[in-house]
Amino acid sequence: MVHPLEPRVADYIATKLPGASGVTVDALERISGGASRETYRFRLRYSEGGRDHDRKLILRRDPPASLIDTERRVEFEAYRAFHGSAVPVPKMLWLEEEDDALDHPFFIAEELAGFQAAAAMLFAGGYDAVLPKVAERKWTILGEIARADPVALGLDKWLETPAPDACWRRELDHWEHILDAQEAEPQPITRAAIRWLRANPPPPAQKLSVVHGDYRTGNFLYDETGEIRGVLDWEMAHLGDPLEDLAWGFNPVWQFNRALAGGLAPQDQAIATWERASGLRADPAALHWWILFNCVKGQGIWVGSARTFIDGGNRDPIMIFSAWWLLNAQERAMLKVMGKL
Repeated sequence: MVHPLEPRVADYIATKLPGASGVTVDALERISGGASRETYRFRLRYSEGGRDHDRKLILRRDPPASLIDTERRVEFEAYRAFHGSAVPVPKMLWLEEEDDALDHPFFIAEELAGFQAAAAMLFAGGYDAVLPKVAERKWTILGEIARADPVALGLDKWLETPAPDACWRRELDHWEHILDAQEAEPQPITRAAIRWLRANPPPPAQKLSVVHGDYRTGNFLYDETGEIRGVLDWEMAHLGDPLEDLAWGFNPVWQFNRALAGGLAPQDQAIATWERASGLRADPAALHWWILFNCVKGQGIWVGSARTFIDGGNRDPIMIFSAWWLLNAQERAMLKVMGKL
């Protein structure tokens, strides 16, 4: 059965490949998950320069409403900046910011095929022998992101550049505003965490880094050897304190009931790997602040997810499932980080 998007995607790509003929798209299917973009994989075929081409591609399209309100150009440019570097990412092809072609903005990228992303599969037993390798690669790559120069990457053109001593306040203000605007019921534990965070601000960022914003187990592609083949989901990328990125992976909700950072390694081991790769230091007190902040950020995401579903902006089951699954777990995580559980 032909998916209704297939001819429209083919027509769009044909405008980007003026020297090609016989441009067709088939096998288009939606990939489950994706809280801020609809994600599809498809097959592109065409002839050009006397050769037949057969390519596996990915379409990331804005939905009517998303769990995270993000700018697609930021995600596209972050991918493009790191392509070919020590941080593995798929190659970006085309960005469309108008609605005409596919009803909503989108971008198209090369698919990194044949790898896995699901955390559930990683921890199901078949990968136990390579989990130490996954852990080492995970925090080494995060260290490479922190080490990278945003100006050399050209990302300062697309991302706001805060002062080093303003990173924490900008992020906390942003997520508190989301809670103010979107909570469906009072969040007393989260509000207590916010009060503590404001009363005990962290030191200025030791450098301004690219912050992926959602670097966790489940957002990278891995293979059977334990190698990480692609870092995904850059939609919350920004410039800020590199400890924010490190701390997001230490949010207790990402332990997957394994009492390990990211379900993979003791936290001190993960920190040591990151410090070696980044050339930076994870001050314990500052890192503690950012871990608690990331619990607040997580709650902002889950609250926003619930609000979008309640208001009818997006009835995709992932919107309400995220809130149902994680709102209480995130509260318990906050209490744990604050030493109250």
